[in-house]
Amino acid sequence: MKRVILHSDLNCYYASVEMNEHPELKGKKVAVCGSTENRHGIVLTASYPAKRCGVKTGMANWQARQACPDLIAVDPHYDLYLKYSKIVRNIYRRFSETIEPFGMDESWISLPFTDDVEGIGYKTAEKIRHIVFDETGLTVSVGVSFSKIFAKLGSDIKKPDAVTVISQNCYKEKVWPLPVSDLLYVGPATTRKLSKYSIHTIGDLANADPLLMKNWFGKNGVMLWNFANGTEAAEVMPEDYVMPVKSVGHGTTYVRDLNNNYEVWLVLYELAQDVGHRLRVHELAAKAVEVTVRDNELGWRQWQVQLPYPTQSPLEIATAGYDLFLARYDWNRPIRALTIRGINPRSENEPIQLDVFNDYQRRIKQQKVDDAIDSIRNRFGVNAIKPAILMGDLSMANDKCETVIMPSPMYQ
Repeated sequence: MKRVILHSDLNCYYASVEMNEHPELKGKKVAVCGSTENRHGIVLTASYPAKRCGVKTGMANWQARQACPDLIAVDPHYDLYLKYSKIVRNIYRRFSETIEPFGMDESWISLPFTDDVEGIGYKTAEKIRHIVFDETGLTVSVGVSFSKIFAKLGSDIKKPDAVTVISQNCYKEKVWPLPVSDLLYVGPATTRKLSKYSIHTIGDLANADPLLMKNWFGKNGVMLWNFANGTEAAEVMPEDYVMPVKSVGHGTTYVRDLNNNYEVWLVLYELAQDVGHRLRVHELAAKAVEVTVRDNELGWRQWQVQLPYPTQSPLEIATAGYDLFLARYDWNRPIRALTIRGINPRSENEPIQLDVFNDYQRRIKQQKVDDAIDSIRNRFGVNAIKPAILMGDLSMANDKCETVIMPSPMYQ
């Protein structure tokens, strides 16, 4: 299948926007850092001068200052980042109607009516690069290829402000010598496991036996093998495409550690308010609950439990998650962050099989209460009504960074 796909990646995005808004920061060692008070105290992105001093995304603020004592730390301004993201995507729309966002700063762009990667693809990428800089002051790296994976890889190969072409004529020479960890979705754990099988480069992965890859990694192994060989056929999805909902969750970091079961219950119940609401919006009911716990040493654990009935009830979701937590967490360390998810969703209108061991009439009454609460919140705001137990200080972060839409898995 011949096609032309671009992947655009705005360079050092958050830091670049801040320097655009504050010209006095240009050329300096700048890092956009999450709020230390709200426990999001990590580097979100850094300028190239800061990176050259050893500052890396995900590094704790104090570590960044150790690496770069004269670092200028800037608070994040998500409204600005969203504004610039929309402006840049409007530029992309001059070249194609098919644009798939991958976070705020990255997008795949499918070029219509051509399969000329090295000619039309390259020239279009250069036009985009120049227009973005001229109209926004931001620089962008663009990968041009015949597959989404290689286009993404191309935008990573040369930064900043560059275009890299990976065509069917040259992908083996350009791509196969690279570390396998450069491939999208090959994280540290997968890299370590591949290394055990003597797979260190993308070429090693491409030349592995696909049957063995399936035995070792399941269907994901075959997916990665196709990625390495340039045979993945995922389409660039339209910007308004809505991926089927597979789970609904909410979580955040807390301004202080949670130290006892009661604090955990309050947080899970508060998070479940949002989970239940969004299940209603999607007209779904969760068949299971998943809880993720991150301790104050950044270790994490995750557990799931099936529910006797599908539910949208915040109380039922929180209760199931809390019972699961009590059964599995040993309190070796205080808790820094919690997430609760309603998973394995089904239509809220799908019939269910009743049994004699549950009080179904009580569940109907609770559902009517939840419906009324949701209606009041939709009309007067989320804080118009809430359980009295949640009226106090829950120590939840309030910088709203968890509300920013992050990259989702690439549509297959």
